[in-house]
Amino acid sequence: MRFVLLFSILLSLSVNAQDINSVFISMPDSLSPLLTKVNRQDFADFLSSGMKAVVKNRFEGKSEMLKLTDTYLKLKATSSSSEEMKLLPLNDSVNVVCVVKTYAGPAEDSSVSFYSTDWKELPLRNFISLPEHEDFYKPSADSVSVVTKEDFASEMYMMKAELSDKDNTIVFKCTSAETMGKESAEQVKPYTLDSLRYNWKNGKFVKE
Repeated sequence: MRFVLLFSILLSLSVNAQDINSVFISMPDSLSPLLTKVNRQDFADFLSSGMKAVVKNRFEGKSEMLKLTDTYLKLKATSSSSEEMKLLPLNDSVNVVCVVKTYAGPAEDSSVSFYSTDWKELPLRNFISLPEHEDFYKPSADSVSVVTKEDFASEMYMMKAELSDKDNTIVFKCTSAETMGKESAEQVKPYTLDSLRYNWKNGKFVKE
């Protein structure tokens, strides 16, 4: 009985002691087509030595780790893409990993996904309901032309997501206007919320 109790305590401490870098390094190659395990190990080694954390990836391009804390990391994966990871508490002994990948095309657009710390993909709906295009709409009396919610929602929807390195929040920004011509973008701008912030509460992201 005492052995079982001791084992449970040690297991709990081990889980709680996880950091995002160790989880990142353990990522399977199937989820890391750009970076090898050696690449992923080198990032932290470079940072701890006070060096710029730049590696040559599998495609002979350069990837850079821009930020690393115990629970958060950010990578400049390529010249047109970035990746963030955040370790989030599901309960007292289990964490999940939130991964945000952002691609720069006509506008920045992000995907959000969740994994267990041993990299099994988890259902997105269990952790967040992503904002719809119309969630960024706000009425405005400042614009000369009237843009209805239906007009707003009919445009191409692009959305950027950003995790915080300081707290357990995620912020979404509508980038649809960046795909439009200058005149259309100016018309839509007064009707667009600057951002939507979600807080991590009881194992899921909840909109403020």
